[in-house]
Amino acid sequence: MITVRYSPSITPGRSWEAVTSMCAYLNEHKQGLPGEQKALPLRTSDFDYYLPPELIAQEPLEKRDSSRMLVLMRNTGEVRHSFFADIPLFLENGDLLVFNDTRVLPARLRGSRKDTGGAVELLLVRRLEESKWEVLCSPGKRVRPGAVLTFGEVLLEAEVLSSTPSDSRIVRFLCADEDVLKRVGEVPLPPYIKKDLADRERYQTIYASKEGSSAAPTAGLHFSDAVLDQLHKKSIESVYITLHIGPGTFRPVKAEYVQAHTMHSEYYELSSEAAERINRVKEKGGRVVAVGTSCCRTLETLSSEDGRVSPGSGETELFIYPGYRYKLVDALLTNFHLPRSTLLMLVCAFAGTENIFRAYREAVQRRYRFYSFGDCMLII
Repeated sequence: MITVRYSPSITPGRSWEAVTSMCAYLNEHKQGLPGEQKALPLRTSDFDYYLPPELIAQEPLEKRDSSRMLVLMRNTGEVRHSFFADIPLFLENGDLLVFNDTRVLPARLRGSRKDTGGAVELLLVRRLEESKWEVLCSPGKRVRPGAVLTFGEVLLEAEVLSSTPSDSRIVRFLCADEDVLKRVGEVPLPPYIKKDLADRERYQTIYASKEGSSAAPTAGLHFSDAVLDQLHKKSIESVYITLHIGPGTFRPVKAEYVQAHTMHSEYYELSSEAAERINRVKEKGGRVVAVGTSCCRTLETLSSEDGRVSPGSGETELFIYPGYRYKLVDALLTNFHLPRSTLLMLVCAFAGTENIFRAYREAVQRRYRFYSFGDCMLII
């Protein structure tokens, strides 16, 4: 076994480029033990690509299941083009779909400071106690501990208690009525979507049930009752897990090297019943198909080296990038992701960076729709 180690004494220039190129190759082709994350340097710029702005979908299609679907064979790199409604054709009897049943909170609050009247916006990140939340503030520098914020023509007030090391804020709402929070709050669409959403439910999956996310598990947005019925008729099983997606999912990695990035933490739950069904499918030789990167991270967080998953709940900070050896997930349904994002790195780790970028180039050429309301990719 050949080991290549990074040395900071390497002179920048062509020799450095050669080393990073070799490291990138070894990250994908000499992965070592299952689940091992290689400590080789990966440049964040290696996960960049150009996307024409007009390919960023600004609204959902009229029918959820009418999106296009690029099918990537991870072992060969072969690409096929289809439609999401045909996904049952690419799955087999005995496969298991794993869905994230999180529901998006009306997490964006637009208001003002009570003392100055200055505009302020909060994005709910996570509930800490009944009326206490971690939030992101804009403009952040002007919202200091002690400030009182008002929302919805003073229907709702919040006191800023403290700042956090990650520059978020801890606030306490002075009204514990959940209905008020829901009436005042708005659906927190990603920043690249500029068009207002006419129907809030189109940024929710049809099976969303457990509120807690700041963003939707977008791979699940394609599923309709008709598609779920077809899958059931083909004896393709499904289970639900929960991962509450935080706003950090949209943030590009800013560090020069991938390994220097600090992953955002997200809350997950996996029941004993769901874990038992997943393990039973694996024992029978069926495939575990993760619907979205959120399911993928949760399953890999709870999986062991022998490919079994354990029930549990908690916070995951698992950061998956090329060099990671998947332990449980066999196939992945996912949307197209932002450049330099942790989600793009996750799918590159699953299918190979070269395969993913070849597929992305073809998707751009064929004018696929990108990001949250865009088309999807099935990696099998």
